[in-house]
Amino acid sequence: MTLEERKVLVVGTGKSGIAATNLLEKVGAIVTLYDSNDKETVDNVKHKLQKGSIANIIIGELTDDIKKSIDLVVLSPGVPTDLEFVNAFRDSDIPIWGEVELAYQLSKGKILAITGTNGKTTTTALVGEIMKTYFESVFVVGNIGIPYTDMVLDMNESSVTVAEMSSFQLETIHDFKPNVSAILNITPDHLNRHHTLENYISAKVNITKNQGKEETCVLNYEDSKLRQIGETLNTNVIYFSSQRKLEKGIYLQNENIYHNLNGTETLVCNIHELNIIGTHSYENAMAGIAMALMIGVPIEYIKKAITAFKAVEHRIEYVTTIKGVKYYNDSKGTNPDAAIKGIQSMTTPTILIGGGYDKGSDYEEWINAFDNKVKYLILLGQTREKIATTAKKLGFHNIIMVENLKDAVEVAASKSEPGESVLLSPACASWGMFKSYEERGTLFKEYVNNLKE
Repeated sequence: MTLEERKVLVVGTGKSGIAATNLLEKVGAIVTLYDSNDKETVDNVKHKLQKGSIANIIIGELTDDIKKSIDLVVLSPGVPTDLEFVNAFRDSDIPIWGEVELAYQLSKGKILAITGTNGKTTTTALVGEIMKTYFESVFVVGNIGIPYTDMVLDMNESSVTVAEMSSFQLETIHDFKPNVSAILNITPDHLNRHHTLENYISAKVNITKNQGKEETCVLNYEDSKLRQIGETLNTNVIYFSSQRKLEKGIYLQNENIYHNLNGTETLVCNIHELNIIGTHSYENAMAGIAMALMIGVPIEYIKKAITAFKAVEHRIEYVTTIKGVKYYNDSKGTNPDAAIKGIQSMTTPTILIGGGYDKGSDYEEWINAFDNKVKYLILLGQTREKIATTAKKLGFHNIIMVENLKDAVEVAASKSEPGESVLLSPACASWGMFKSYEERGTLFKEYVNNLKE
C-alpha cells in the first residue's frame, strides 16, 4: 500500500502512536490520531508530536464521518484488537496494522526479531551488542522501549534491525518477515488480554508466519511447547538447550557453551566468562549466539560481545550493599515465570517484595519455587491478597502486607540481616501503582539508596 495521501487512523497516543503518526506524516499520509481516554487533552497530545504536525487529534468518540473516510488503521500495542470499533473497521475490509507492521513496510535491511514470555529484553539488548561489533548500521527497537517507526527512515539496505516483539505487537502483523526470529520460552501471561493460553501462544508464533526455508527460527529445546511448535514450522529451525547436548544447535555442557551447526562442535565460551548469571541468562546468550551465527557474524565477534555484555537495567540488577545486605532490582519480573528466574538466581536467604497489577496469573508455581530461600514475602498492590492466599495454602506464612513500595523497602531493610538479600521481583505488572516496570524499578533503587542516609 502506498501511504502518500492515504487517510490513516492511528489509535493510541503513547510512545508507539506518536512515533507512528510522525512517520506517517513524513511519508505524506493524512493522519487522524485518536485516543478514547477522555482524560487526555488535545493540547497535551500536540506537545508530544513533531514540530509542524498537522495531524487531526480526536479524544473520546470517533464520529461516523471519520470512520467512513479511513483507508488504514494503525493500532498501538496497548489497544486490544477486539474492540467494537476495531471490529467494525475489520468488517468493512479496512486493513488493521500494528505499529510494527507499519515500520516493516517502510524499513530496509535485515531483521532479527525476538519474542518469548521472559528474557526477550535481555536477549534483544545482547543481540544488538553482537551486531554492533560486526555491522556498521544497527538499530535496536520494539518492545525494548524504542518505537520501530522512530528509526525506519534512517535505515539502508545494509542495516541490521534487532526487534523485541511482544505478543501485543505480533497480533497485528501481516507481511512482517524477519530473516531470523527467536521464541525463547512460553508460559502463561497477559491472559486478561488474550483470554486463552492458545491465543497467547498463537500471537507469539505469529513471529514465524511469513518465514520460509530461507529464514530461520531459533527455539528453546527445553520448552516442550516450542519443541512441538518447531515440528510444524515452515522454516529452518535451530534449537538451543541448557540441559543436553544437541546433534545440531547451541548447547550448554560442563559450564561451556558450544555450537554445532555444521557437524563440528565449536566452543563459544565458558559461562564464568559472562557477566550474567543463572541458567535463564545462559539460555538468552545461546539464543543470541544462534541468531548471530545465522546472520553471518563470525564466532570471534560473538564471543567478544557476549563476554562484555552486562545485565540490562531492572532484570536481576544488583543495586548496592547496605549493612551487609545485597539489594537486587528485578522489576522486569512482571509475571510468575520471570519472578521464578529471579528467585532461582539468589544464593542467600532472601526478603522478597512482590505484588502489583492482576493480569490473571496463577502464583502457585512461583511460591513453590521459593525453595526455602525466601525468609519473608512482602506484598503490595492489587494482587497482594490473592498471592497471600495462595502462599498460605501452600504452607508459606511469613507474609507482610504494605501499602506502597517505599514501605516495602523499609520493612525489608528492618527484617534483613548481614549476608542476606532483598529482591524486588513482583511477579506482576506495574500498572495501577506505576506507569511502567521501569518507573517501579527506578523508585526501588532510589528508596534503597536513601537507606544509606
